[in-house]
Amino acid sequence: MKNLNDIKLLIGDELAQLNKIIEEALTSDNQLMNSIVFNFLKVKGKQLRPMLALISGKLMGGINRQVITAGAAIEILHNASLIHDDVIDDSKERRGIATINGVWTNHIAVLVGDFFVSKALVCAVETGNKDILKVLATLGADLSLGEVNQYDIARNHTITEEAYFEIINKKTASLFASCVEVGGIAAGADRAYLEELIEFARLLGLCFQIKDDTFDYFNDPIVGKPTGNDLREGKVTLPLIYALSLAERPEREYMLGLINQPSYSESDIECLVEWAKDCGGIDYAYNKMHELYATAASLLDKYGDGECTQALKSIFQYIIERNK
Repeated sequence: MKNLNDIKLLIGDELAQLNKIIEEALTSDNQLMNSIVFNFLKVKGKQLRPMLALISGKLMGGINRQVITAGAAIEILHNASLIHDDVIDDSKERRGIATINGVWTNHIAVLVGDFFVSKALVCAVETGNKDILKVLATLGADLSLGEVNQYDIARNHTITEEAYFEIINKKTASLFASCVEVGGIAAGADRAYLEELIEFARLLGLCFQIKDDTFDYFNDPIVGKPTGNDLREGKVTLPLIYALSLAERPEREYMLGLINQPSYSESDIECLVEWAKDCGGIDYAYNKMHELYATAASLLDKYGDGECTQALKSIFQYIIERNK
Protein backbone atom coordinates (compact mmCIF):
# COMPACT_ATOMS: atom_id res chain seq x y z
CA MET A 1 0.00 0.00 0.00
CA LYS A 2 1.29 3.44 -0.92
CA ASN A 3 1.10 6.12 1.74
CA LEU A 4 -0.76 9.37 1.13
CA ASN A 5 2.41 11.34 0.51
CA ASP A 6 3.38 8.96 -2.29
CA ILE A 7 -0.09 9.29 -3.79
CA LYS A 8 0.14 13.07 -3.66
CA LEU A 9 3.25 12.91 -5.84
CA LEU A 10 0.96 11.79 -8.68
CA ILE A 11 -1.04 14.99 -8.43
CA GLY A 12 1.14 17.34 -6.37
CA ASP A 13 1.26 20.25 -8.79
CA GLU A 14 -2.44 20.01 -9.56
CA LEU A 15 -3.36 19.82 -5.88
CA ALA A 16 -1.36 23.00 -5.26
CA GLN A 17 -3.26 24.69 -8.09
CA LEU A 18 -6.55 23.48 -6.61
CA ASN A 19 -5.71 24.97 -3.21
CA LYS A 20 -4.79 28.24 -4.90
CA ILE A 21 -8.19 28.35 -6.60
CA ILE A 22 -9.85 27.75 -3.22
CA GLU A 23 -7.93 30.59 -1.59
CA GLU A 24 -8.74 32.99 -4.42
CA ALA A 25 -12.41 31.97 -4.52
CA LEU A 26 -12.82 32.58 -0.79
CA THR A 27 -11.11 35.98 -0.75
CA SER A 28 -13.50 38.89 -0.38
CA ASP A 29 -13.43 42.61 0.36
CA ASN A 30 -14.52 41.93 3.95
CA GLN A 31 -11.55 41.78 6.30
CA LEU A 32 -13.36 39.85 9.03
CA MET A 33 -14.43 37.18 6.55
CA ASN A 34 -10.89 37.02 5.15
CA SER A 35 -9.45 36.56 8.63
CA ILE A 36 -11.88 33.75 9.48
CA VAL A 37 -11.32 32.03 6.13
CA PHE A 38 -7.52 32.34 6.39
CA ASN A 39 -7.49 30.71 9.82
CA PHE A 40 -9.85 27.99 8.67
CA LEU A 41 -7.79 27.12 5.58
CA LYS A 42 -4.54 26.90 7.54
CA VAL A 43 -5.58 23.37 8.58
CA LYS A 44 -6.15 21.43 5.36
CA GLY A 45 -6.30 17.89 6.71
CA LYS A 46 -5.56 14.96 4.40
CA GLN A 47 -7.53 16.44 1.48
CA LEU A 48 -8.81 13.01 0.45
CA ARG A 49 -11.78 14.42 -1.43
CA PRO A 50 -9.94 16.76 -3.80
CA MET A 51 -7.35 14.01 -4.28
CA LEU A 52 -10.12 11.69 -5.45
CA ALA A 53 -11.39 14.30 -7.91
CA LEU A 54 -7.91 14.78 -9.37
CA ILE A 55 -7.10 11.07 -9.56
CA SER A 56 -10.45 10.47 -11.23
CA GLY A 57 -9.66 13.13 -13.81
CA LYS A 58 -6.20 11.65 -14.39
CA LEU A 59 -7.65 8.16 -14.80
CA MET A 60 -10.36 9.37 -17.16
CA GLY A 61 -8.05 11.06 -19.63
CA GLY A 62 -5.99 13.70 -17.91
CA ILE A 63 -6.18 16.60 -15.47
CA ASN A 64 -7.17 19.87 -17.10
CA ARG A 65 -8.16 23.23 -15.63
CA GLN A 66 -11.80 22.15 -15.49
CA VAL A 67 -10.92 19.10 -13.37
CA ILE A 68 -8.96 21.26 -10.92
CA THR A 69 -11.74 23.85 -10.65
CA ALA A 70 -14.38 21.15 -10.17
CA GLY A 71 -12.25 19.59 -7.41
CA ALA A 72 -11.95 22.99 -5.74
CA ALA A 73 -15.73 23.39 -5.86
CA ILE A 74 -16.23 20.02 -4.15
CA GLU A 75 -13.68 20.81 -1.43
CA ILE A 76 -15.24 24.20 -0.70
CA LEU A 77 -18.68 22.60 -0.37
CA HIS A 78 -17.22 19.92 1.88
CA ASN A 79 -15.74 22.61 4.12
CA ALA A 80 -19.09 24.37 4.20
CA SER A 81 -20.67 21.16 5.48
CA LEU A 82 -18.02 20.88 8.22
CA ILE A 83 -18.68 24.44 9.36
CA HIS A 84 -22.43 23.82 9.50
CA ASP A 85 -21.93 20.43 11.21
CA ASP A 86 -19.98 22.14 13.98
CA VAL A 87 -22.92 24.48 14.52
CA ILE A 88 -25.42 21.61 14.57
CA ASP A 89 -23.29 19.60 17.01
CA ASP A 90 -22.26 22.69 19.01
CA SER A 91 -18.64 21.57 18.61
CA LYS A 92 -16.07 23.98 19.99
CA GLU A 93 -13.11 22.05 18.57
CA ARG A 94 -12.41 19.90 15.53
CA ARG A 95 -9.28 17.75 15.71
CA GLY A 96 -7.95 19.91 18.53
CA ILE A 97 -8.47 23.21 16.64
CA ALA A 98 -11.07 25.78 17.69
CA THR A 99 -14.10 25.79 15.37
CA ILE A 100 -15.49 28.96 13.81
CA ASN A 101 -18.57 28.82 16.04
CA GLY A 102 -16.31 28.15 19.02
CA VAL A 103 -14.50 31.44 18.39
CA TRP A 104 -17.17 33.63 16.78
CA THR A 105 -20.59 32.18 17.77
CA ASN A 106 -23.07 30.16 15.72
CA HIS A 107 -24.43 33.25 13.99
CA ILE A 108 -21.13 34.04 12.29
CA ALA A 109 -20.38 30.38 11.58
CA VAL A 110 -23.66 29.89 9.71
CA LEU A 111 -22.95 32.95 7.58
CA VAL A 112 -19.41 31.76 6.83
CA GLY A 113 -20.74 28.33 5.91
CA ASP A 114 -23.28 29.93 3.57
CA PHE A 115 -20.48 31.97 2.02
CA PHE A 116 -18.57 28.75 1.33
CA VAL A 117 -21.65 27.15 -0.29
CA SER A 118 -22.08 30.13 -2.59
CA LYS A 119 -18.42 30.12 -3.59
CA ALA A 120 -18.55 26.38 -4.29
CA LEU A 121 -21.37 26.99 -6.74
CA VAL A 122 -19.44 29.86 -8.34
CA CYS A 123 -16.49 27.51 -8.93
CA ALA A 124 -18.85 24.92 -10.41
CA VAL A 125 -20.25 27.55 -12.79
CA GLU A 126 -16.71 28.52 -13.80
CA THR A 127 -16.12 25.01 -15.15
CA GLY A 128 -18.66 25.86 -17.86
CA ASN A 129 -20.24 22.43 -17.44
CA LYS A 130 -23.84 22.27 -16.28
CA ASP A 131 -23.48 18.58 -15.35
CA ILE A 132 -20.82 19.52 -12.79
CA LEU A 133 -23.08 22.24 -11.40
CA LYS A 134 -25.90 19.69 -11.13
CA VAL A 135 -23.66 17.29 -9.19
CA LEU A 136 -22.76 20.05 -6.72
CA ALA A 137 -26.37 21.13 -6.26
CA THR A 138 -27.55 17.53 -5.79
CA LEU A 139 -24.75 16.88 -3.32
CA GLY A 140 -25.73 19.89 -1.22
CA ALA A 141 -29.27 18.53 -0.98
CA ASP A 142 -28.04 15.03 -0.11
CA LEU A 143 -25.81 16.31 2.69
CA SER A 144 -28.72 18.21 4.22
CA LEU A 145 -31.11 15.28 3.85
CA GLY A 146 -28.57 12.98 5.47
CA GLU A 147 -28.46 15.20 8.56
CA VAL A 148 -32.24 15.46 8.74
CA ASN A 149 -32.58 11.69 8.31
CA GLN A 150 -30.12 11.17 11.14
CA TYR A 151 -32.12 13.47 13.40
CA ASP A 152 -35.42 11.82 12.47
CA ILE A 153 -34.11 8.29 12.95
CA ALA A 154 -32.56 9.21 16.31
CA ARG A 155 -35.82 10.86 17.41
CA ASN A 156 -37.84 7.77 16.51
CA HIS A 157 -35.21 5.32 17.84
CA THR A 158 -35.06 3.48 14.51
CA ILE A 159 -32.10 1.23 15.26
CA THR A 160 -31.38 -0.91 12.22
CA GLU A 161 -28.36 -1.47 10.05
CA GLU A 162 -30.43 -0.51 7.02
CA ALA A 163 -31.33 2.87 8.53
CA TYR A 164 -27.69 3.44 9.50
CA PHE A 165 -26.46 2.86 5.96
CA GLU A 166 -29.22 5.06 4.58
CA ILE A 167 -27.92 7.93 6.71
CA ILE A 168 -24.23 7.53 5.94
CA ASN A 169 -24.90 7.00 2.25
CA LYS A 170 -26.29 10.53 2.00
CA LYS A 171 -24.25 12.38 4.61
CA THR A 172 -20.83 10.91 3.76
CA ALA A 173 -20.71 8.51 0.82
CA SER A 174 -22.50 10.93 -1.53
CA LEU A 175 -19.62 13.38 -1.12
CA PHE A 176 -16.94 10.85 -2.03
CA ALA A 177 -18.96 9.65 -5.03
CA SER A 178 -19.44 13.23 -6.21
CA CYS A 179 -15.69 13.85 -6.09
CA VAL A 180 -14.87 11.19 -8.66
CA GLU A 181 -17.98 12.04 -10.65
CA VAL A 182 -17.02 15.69 -11.21
CA GLY A 183 -13.39 14.72 -11.86
CA GLY A 184 -14.46 12.27 -14.52
CA ILE A 185 -17.03 14.59 -16.09
CA ALA A 186 -14.49 17.43 -16.24
CA ALA A 187 -11.98 15.12 -17.95
CA GLY A 188 -14.54 14.31 -20.61
CA ALA A 189 -15.38 10.75 -19.59
CA ASP A 190 -18.54 9.09 -20.83
CA ARG A 191 -21.08 8.67 -18.01
CA ALA A 192 -21.39 4.92 -18.60
CA TYR A 193 -17.63 4.52 -18.28
CA LEU A 194 -17.69 6.39 -14.96
CA GLU A 195 -20.33 4.27 -13.21
CA GLU A 196 -18.02 1.72 -11.57
CA LEU A 197 -15.66 4.44 -10.39
CA ILE A 198 -18.54 6.36 -8.80
CA GLU A 199 -19.70 3.20 -7.03
CA PHE A 200 -16.13 2.56 -5.83
CA ALA A 201 -16.07 6.01 -4.27
CA ARG A 202 -19.50 5.52 -2.69
CA LEU A 203 -18.30 2.34 -0.99
CA LEU A 204 -15.15 4.15 0.09
CA GLY A 205 -17.33 6.84 1.67
CA LEU A 206 -19.35 4.27 3.57
CA CYS A 207 -16.12 2.78 4.88
CA PHE A 208 -14.83 6.22 5.88
CA GLN A 209 -17.89 6.84 8.06
CA ILE A 210 -17.87 3.37 9.61
CA LYS A 211 -14.22 3.84 10.59
CA ASP A 212 -14.93 7.33 11.91
CA ASP A 213 -17.75 5.93 14.04
CA THR A 214 -15.51 3.28 15.61
CA PHE A 215 -13.40 6.06 17.13
CA ASP A 216 -16.37 6.88 19.37
CA TYR A 217 -15.82 3.64 21.30
CA PHE A 218 -12.33 4.53 22.50
CA ASN A 219 -10.93 7.45 24.45
CA ASP A 220 -8.15 8.52 22.09
CA PRO A 221 -6.58 12.00 22.35
CA ILE A 222 -5.32 11.68 18.74
CA VAL A 223 -8.86 11.58 17.43
CA GLY A 224 -9.98 14.40 19.65
CA LYS A 225 -13.50 13.45 20.66
CA PRO A 226 -14.58 11.85 23.95
CA THR A 227 -15.81 8.28 24.16
CA GLY A 228 -19.56 8.00 23.57
CA ASN A 229 -19.93 11.42 21.98
CA ASP A 230 -22.16 10.07 19.22
CA LEU A 231 -24.51 8.61 21.79
CA ARG A 232 -24.66 11.95 23.59
CA GLU A 233 -25.94 13.38 20.31
CA GLY A 234 -28.47 10.56 19.88
CA LYS A 235 -26.50 8.72 17.17
CA VAL A 236 -26.44 4.93 17.34
CA THR A 237 -23.65 3.62 15.11
CA LEU A 238 -22.77 0.25 13.59
CA PRO A 239 -20.93 -1.48 16.49
CA LEU A 240 -23.84 -0.88 18.87
CA ILE A 241 -26.45 -1.62 16.19
CA TYR A 242 -24.78 -5.00 15.66
CA ALA A 243 -24.76 -5.72 19.40
CA LEU A 244 -28.44 -4.83 19.69
CA SER A 245 -29.24 -7.26 16.86
CA LEU A 246 -27.98 -10.23 18.91
CA ALA A 247 -31.28 -11.58 20.21
CA GLU A 248 -29.55 -14.36 22.15
CA ARG A 249 -27.69 -11.92 24.41
CA PRO A 250 -29.41 -11.85 27.84
CA GLU A 251 -28.55 -8.16 28.35
CA ARG A 252 -30.19 -7.10 25.08
CA GLU A 253 -33.56 -6.07 26.50
CA TYR A 254 -31.91 -3.99 29.19
CA MET A 255 -29.71 -2.27 26.59
CA LEU A 256 -32.73 -1.58 24.36
CA GLY A 257 -34.36 0.02 27.38
CA LEU A 258 -31.36 2.31 27.80
CA ILE A 259 -31.33 3.23 24.10
CA ASN A 260 -35.03 4.09 24.08
CA GLN A 261 -34.67 6.67 26.83
CA PRO A 262 -35.06 10.32 25.79
CA SER A 263 -31.53 11.05 27.08
CA TYR A 264 -28.54 9.16 28.45
CA SER A 265 -26.53 9.55 31.63
CA GLU A 266 -22.76 9.16 31.53
CA SER A 267 -23.10 5.73 33.15
CA ASP A 268 -25.66 4.72 30.48
CA ILE A 269 -23.24 5.74 27.73
CA GLU A 270 -20.33 3.88 29.31
CA CYS A 271 -22.50 0.79 29.72
CA LEU A 272 -23.65 0.82 26.08
CA VAL A 273 -20.16 1.47 24.71
CA GLU A 274 -18.54 -1.32 26.69
CA TRP A 275 -21.36 -3.75 25.89
CA ALA A 276 -21.04 -3.06 22.16
CA LYS A 277 -17.33 -3.84 22.34
CA ASP A 278 -17.91 -6.99 24.43
CA CYS A 279 -20.41 -8.22 21.84
CA GLY A 280 -17.87 -7.92 19.04
CA GLY A 281 -19.30 -4.73 17.55
CA ILE A 282 -15.89 -3.31 16.62
CA ASP A 283 -14.85 -6.58 14.93
CA TYR A 284 -18.14 -6.55 13.03
CA ALA A 285 -17.48 -3.01 11.82
CA TYR A 286 -13.99 -3.96 10.62
CA ASN A 287 -15.34 -7.04 8.84
CA LYS A 288 -17.88 -4.82 7.10
CA MET A 289 -15.13 -2.42 6.01
CA HIS A 290 -13.07 -5.25 4.54
CA GLU A 291 -16.14 -6.54 2.70
CA LEU A 292 -16.68 -3.08 1.24
CA TYR A 293 -13.04 -2.93 0.17
CA ALA A 294 -13.20 -6.31 -1.59
CA THR A 295 -16.29 -5.24 -3.53
CA ALA A 296 -14.85 -1.81 -4.33
CA ALA A 297 -11.47 -3.14 -5.48
CA SER A 298 -13.15 -5.50 -7.94
CA LEU A 299 -14.96 -2.53 -9.51
CA LEU A 300 -11.60 -1.08 -10.55
CA ASP A 301 -10.75 -4.09 -12.74
CA LYS A 302 -12.46 -2.28 -15.61
CA TYR A 303 -9.85 0.49 -15.46
CA GLY A 304 -6.69 -1.64 -15.51
CA ASP A 305 -3.90 -1.84 -12.96
CA GLY A 306 -2.11 1.46 -13.45
CA GLU A 307 -0.85 4.02 -10.97
CA CYS A 308 -4.26 5.67 -10.58
CA THR A 309 -6.16 2.49 -9.70
CA GLN A 310 -3.36 1.46 -7.33
CA ALA A 311 -3.59 4.89 -5.69
CA LEU A 312 -7.35 4.51 -5.25
CA LYS A 313 -6.93 1.11 -3.61
CA SER A 314 -4.27 2.55 -1.32
CA ILE A 315 -6.59 5.38 -0.27
CA PHE A 316 -9.26 2.82 0.61
CA GLN A 317 -6.77 0.78 2.66
CA TYR A 318 -5.55 3.93 4.38
CA ILE A 319 -9.11 4.74 5.42
CA ILE A 320 -9.50 1.35 7.07
CA GLU A 321 -6.16 1.57 8.86
CA ARG A 322 -6.08 5.25 9.84
CA ASN A 323 -5.99 6.21 13.51
CA LYS A 324 -7.52 9.69 13.19
